[in-house]
Amino acid sequence: MAGFLVIRLHSDDSSQSSWIAVDGDGTRRGPPAEGALADAARHVGDRTVIVLVPATEVATLSVNLPARGARLEAALPYALEDQVADDVENLHFAAGARRDNGELPVAVVARSKMAEWLAVLEDAGIQAAKIIPENNGLALIPNTLSLLVAEGQVMFNDGDNVEFIMQGVRPSDALAAAGVLADSAGDNDSGASRHLLVYCEPADEQQFEHDWNALRHELDSVDINLLPDGILPRLAVTVASGVGINLLQGEFGAQTAIGELFRPWRYAAALLLGLVLLGIAGKSVDNYRLALEESALKEQFITEYRQIRPDDTRDITDPLGMVNSVRRSLGGSDVAFQVFLPSLQQLAQALQQNPSADIEAISYRAGVVDVRLSAPNVATLDSIQRSVSASSRFKASIQSTDQVGDKVNSRIQIVEDGS
Repeated sequence: MAGFLVIRLHSDDSSQSSWIAVDGDGTRRGPPAEGALADAARHVGDRTVIVLVPATEVATLSVNLPARGARLEAALPYALEDQVADDVENLHFAAGARRDNGELPVAVVARSKMAEWLAVLEDAGIQAAKIIPENNGLALIPNTLSLLVAEGQVMFNDGDNVEFIMQGVRPSDALAAAGVLADSAGDNDSGASRHLLVYCEPADEQQFEHDWNALRHELDSVDINLLPDGILPRLAVTVASGVGINLLQGEFGAQTAIGELFRPWRYAAALLLGLVLLGIAGKSVDNYRLALEESALKEQFITEYRQIRPDDTRDITDPLGMVNSVRRSLGGSDVAFQVFLPSLQQLAQALQQNPSADIEAISYRAGVVDVRLSAPNVATLDSIQRSVSASSRFKASIQSTDQVGDKVNSRIQIVEDGS
């Protein structure tokens, strides 16, 4: 399994990043690294690229809309118009997977910022399968409050519909903003979870030690998990499992979506294209060969016709028409068929009795049918000759025989008896 390369763009300089390779089950394929995007591009290989963008640039909202597909894409800006500060014409809206309660999570970002991210990725030669807000890497766990504290900011979700990121605040400030701590004082009755799961770097655990102790008195439980390698491995595990809103939708997603759709089938498509080209080439060869055979048969026909009518020097463009003309000049078109077709029927009966013989060629001229065939021995040829002659209408005679390997080639002539 090739897995994923998860690249996190820096908020202060989009050309700088950190990255880590992971499998779909979250297994790390190596330690996280940091540097220019061009350095990250050298680690892509055949991995699927997921790009995490700064959560401070993306607003995460929710809406309850029954529409889907293109209708949903068109309705989102107007459904969320009152919840955004900028004109909807300047914003890009991307919908995530509908939640069990019917709410649809929506990521909103400036179009100019999307264009900037795509430009730096293109300059670095990176084709992203997904672009996801980094706070989506903090998994939604039902009935659990989740915090990720690092780099001077706090990411929060309540395991349901509330998601946000705050800068320069304490963890308790974020929980108060979410209305969680108000519940403990009995100020409201929202039924929010009382279990807190925290991810933080070691320095933040020490910095907010008083907050953690205070929250343990406010909530039912506080579980702190340290991130010694930074936050990227934690975010990468979540998004590699398929979680997160892909911003590559609508005007920013058409080209990428097609590439992502066909990427697993590129080898099969190449093979199919090769087979199609091979079929076309084979058909062209067959057509060329048939054209040569047609030309040879036409030349043969012209030679035979000149022998029959040496005075006719016209260009022969319609051989069938010339044959019909000859037949009419001989007094009708039924004479040949009255001899040729019944003789073939008699010959077929003889071959049914001697299936080891094979017909090589049949020709008819002036009431005489010449048959070239091969048989395993002379006795088989004699049996065919006697079977045809046994009819009351035709007489067969062996004109020549020739031993070729383990076969006997022969020419048998069939005529109407008494002609």
